[in-house]
Amino acid sequence: MRIVYLHQYFRTPTMSGGTRSYEFARRLVERGHEVHVVTSDTDAAADRPTWRTSVEAGAVVHWVAVPYRNAMSYRDRLTAFGRFARLAAGRAASLEQDIVFATSTPLTIAIPGGYSARRRRVPMVLEVRDVWPEVPIALGALRSLASRWAAYRLEAWAYRNARHIVALSPGMADSITRRFPEVPVTVVPNGCDHALFADADRSGQQLRRTTGWLGDRPLVLYAGALGFVNQVDYLVQMAQAALTRHPELRFAIVGDGAERERLRTLARELGVLDRNLFLLGAMPKSEVTAFFGACDLAVSTVRNVPALHANSANKIFDGLAAGRPVAANHEGWIADTIRESGSGLVLPATDPAAAARLVGDFLADPARVSAARLAARRLAETRFDRDLLFARFEQILLDAVGSGQLPLTRQPQNVAAPIGDR
Repeated sequence: MRIVYLHQYFRTPTMSGGTRSYEFARRLVERGHEVHVVTSDTDAAADRPTWRTSVEAGAVVHWVAVPYRNAMSYRDRLTAFGRFARLAAGRAASLEQDIVFATSTPLTIAIPGGYSARRRRVPMVLEVRDVWPEVPIALGALRSLASRWAAYRLEAWAYRNARHIVALSPGMADSITRRFPEVPVTVVPNGCDHALFADADRSGQQLRRTTGWLGDRPLVLYAGALGFVNQVDYLVQMAQAALTRHPELRFAIVGDGAERERLRTLARELGVLDRNLFLLGAMPKSEVTAFFGACDLAVSTVRNVPALHANSANKIFDGLAAGRPVAANHEGWIADTIRESGSGLVLPATDPAAAARLVGDFLADPARVSAARLAARRLAETRFDRDLLFARFEQILLDAVGSGQLPLTRQPQNVAAPIGDR
């Protein structure tokens, strides 16, 4: 197949951030498919409507400068979404293709995906990484009736123009099928990259030997975005609560985002910064593996908002891939998986002090930790192995190409038409 792969935030292992699209794209190439990834250079200093290309693991990647940072206002983010949608539409449609695969967020990625698919008369498969627009509405990003109406219209158009929907969790799939029962949906969650984490134990031991504040002390790791939705201050408050009962416990926060300086200020005010909590910067995926190899518990946190319970956080799967116990401070399918498998802890959503006690007591029990590590490794190998999930993903694309005529739906109203490359 000739595949156009649309992802506004494509990342390689030499960059910080999730590498799901990279891992799928390189496997598609290894299977003999031709892959063109259309993405943005989010770290660019300014918008530049010119394109550059690179080859990443055999996939041709088309980059255009559309700056995007977690610290941006919602208005600036929407502007970035719209700009990339316009530029990506023309680029995608210029490429030879048998199928378009478009992965959100943002859901505006469906605009260039749908445009290219209609122009080239090929099917589009859409991947949904959030319950959208329920999440931005719940977080207050879409406040006006007009913006919510437009978001729901875009959602409906996107789903009905897709030959198939890939959802990253059962909760996301349920949300879609409940409202669009005619749309086929398959769950392909985030996965565990065993090759990437094959050296995690050795590199983790090396990290412990060369890191004075860590040594042989138990380590709780958060590695991910520091945004409003992530509520990483939960970890800072846990660190404060742990000082009295579990003073040897160490917390490492690896990442960047809009909340970074506020977290630093809070950690300093609570007396934990560089004492038992260490705030580190973002680092490439290939380097953060050492922290997963060194940690005793990998934690994912989000705000206590039910719409977020369907998330499929990379940090959980990276923890499993490293064979480490994992923890989440929310309910949903991740919490159910942790409980059923015995691979870690489900922490109380609104009580960081109680969470600190649970974590400290857990890490002080070698038998519990050993059992959880075995359970984590089993999950990584039998349920969330990236190669197993890729086989399901590839079959969806193959079936979409061979399944007949395109969806007969129209361009969404009140969405600016793509203007192509400028």
